[in-house]
Amino acid sequence: MKLEELKLLTYDIRSDIVEMIGRAESGHPGSSLSMVELVTALFFEIMELRPDEPDWPERDRFVLSKGHGVPALYSVLARAGYFPLDKLRELRRLGSPLQGHPDYSRLPAVEASTGSLGQGLSISAGIALSACHLDKNFHSFCLLGDGELNEGQVWEAAAFAAHHKLSNLTAIVDYNKFQLDGPVDEIMQMEPMVDKWQAFGWEVQEVDGHDLEQVVEALHWTKDSDHLPRCLIAHTIKGKGVSFMENNNKFHGKAPDQQELADALAELRKARQEVAG
Repeated sequence: MKLEELKLLTYDIRSDIVEMIGRAESGHPGSSLSMVELVTALFFEIMELRPDEPDWPERDRFVLSKGHGVPALYSVLARAGYFPLDKLRELRRLGSPLQGHPDYSRLPAVEASTGSLGQGLSISAGIALSACHLDKNFHSFCLLGDGELNEGQVWEAAAFAAHHKLSNLTAIVDYNKFQLDGPVDEIMQMEPMVDKWQAFGWEVQEVDGHDLEQVVEALHWTKDSDHLPRCLIAHTIKGKGVSFMENNNKFHGKAPDQQELADALAELRKARQEVAG
């Protein structure tokens, strides 16, 4: 897919996110909106996948460790062809496979049930190690939140991955600078983040997480490692794309009301039209 097409797709995905959360009257718009370029690049440019064969043994694996951001993943999966777009209307509905956090048992395209923060990198490292033992070439990607790095298990997994030289493992940090209770640097300072990952034995690169060209290039770099795991630190904006949600932590776990939803969709439509020309 061309870069221009990917950019237009991000507006559609953001519209899906606010619409499905608004309809459900529950969810995490801020954290979902900040990761859109990251998952768009992964699923439409970087990963080897077969949507018509979700259990294809050679597929690359993706684990959303920050499980509360799953509306972005659901939109990407639907637009990639894993299930019909109209199923997005079922977000958080009783009995729906599209639960508020990813559920491995309900949706074939989901590689792991997540939501208890801190566990995803351990799962992804195990997947990467299994590829080595099975003599397979698939790559394991894990998307983490910056506040999630407060969890000690993340760093245990980081040490494990470097020790086993899991070059088929990529960690992506959605560094939007906020977590549930407020700014990350006021709750537990994670800087110097690059130095921390390097100290644990990883190769690291920083990018603007909303610049698709940078993101795609950096993700190709992470996938091309031949001796160490690689970490991509993506600087993002919480609530990206909806002006009144950007850097507004009120929308960490608050659904837009009907007027806010209408305003958000109108803003995204207008921005998309401007990009499309």
